[in-house]
Amino acid sequence: MGMSIPRCLGHLDIRKGVVGLATGAGFVYLLYKAIRAGIKCQPPLCTASPICIARECTGPGERALPQEAPALEASSVGGPKGLAVERERHGRDSGELRRLLNSLECKQDEYAKSMILHSITRCVYLLEAEASACTNDDIRLVGSMLDDNDNSVKIQALNTLKAFSGIRKFRLKIQEHSIKVLELISTIWDSELHIAGLRLLNSLSLPDYVHPQLRRVMPALMEILQSDYILAQVQAIRLLSYLAQKNDLLYDILNCQVHSNFLNLFQTTQPGSLLFEVLVFAERLSEGQNSPHYRAVKWHYNEQSLHEALFGDESRLADRLLALVIHPEEEVQIQACKVIVSLQCSQDVGVRPSSCRPSHSYFNSGE
Repeated sequence: MGMSIPRCLGHLDIRKGVVGLATGAGFVYLLYKAIRAGIKCQPPLCTASPICIARECTGPGERALPQEAPALEASSVGGPKGLAVERERHGRDSGELRRLLNSLECKQDEYAKSMILHSITRCVYLLEAEASACTNDDIRLVGSMLDDNDNSVKIQALNTLKAFSGIRKFRLKIQEHSIKVLELISTIWDSELHIAGLRLLNSLSLPDYVHPQLRRVMPALMEILQSDYILAQVQAIRLLSYLAQKNDLLYDILNCQVHSNFLNLFQTTQPGSLLFEVLVFAERLSEGQNSPHYRAVKWHYNEQSLHEALFGDESRLADRLLALVIHPEEEVQIQACKVIVSLQCSQDVGVRPSSCRPSHSYFNSGE
């Protein structure tokens, strides 16, 4: 009763501090228990659903990408994938690829199909024995996914067919889808689809019965080549270089209409990988038009044709080639020299002039 007011306030402050300290300690303890319980908590066992089969963990903000294998018991060599590879190394079939293919046969939504196809692709690359044990029916099943309405499913199906094309016995069956692939890349303007489709076509030896379709899609291939997406451009130019060696397709390529700035593809600022492929393409076109078979006919070209852009009277290709001779990358330098030699040879053998303009020598005899 005789305690002064300041002393009472001091005791009150001490009590408040003790209560606050206890409350804070309790909160920290509860938070610790919650975190500890979360760490100890085991996720539910994965089911046999397609999503579980193909699921892959992702970081914050990333879209889930599928694994190549269904969930299996943990492995000391890298989880389910490592276990599957380890089983195959010991001559045992993990059955993962077969389970994925069976899942693909069931009715799935677009996302599940895309995930499963992505997983199949990875399995084909990793599990060679299991991939070789697949059948043409499996190739037909994957090929049927090219008719799906979703572009992501189409892209994953193209990637899966590309993986299977590395196995010799499936190449003829995969070739049957060539016309469909050409239809897709010529009617859908999607860079990822273009890359996947062209990579597949470049892995195959295209049969002659595909040539009529190739003629129809030539303008689309030339548009992809002149786009601004380097990976698609490189794949397109590789295919065109291959086709330039076909006698019955050479004129269709040379007479294909191109943009007025086509020679920008030969600028020194272009990536070396693209420059090299473009130079290979130019060399093959030059060699093709120098062949006796091609020179036996007087061909007519339109004024905006590839032929006029590269070999016409107003072409500035020679200037671009001379600049590339001192390019930092050696393979570009060498290929530029090959094109120069090929162009000079075309004058020496007396190539017939274009119907648009008379031919001329690209380089003076002293150069």
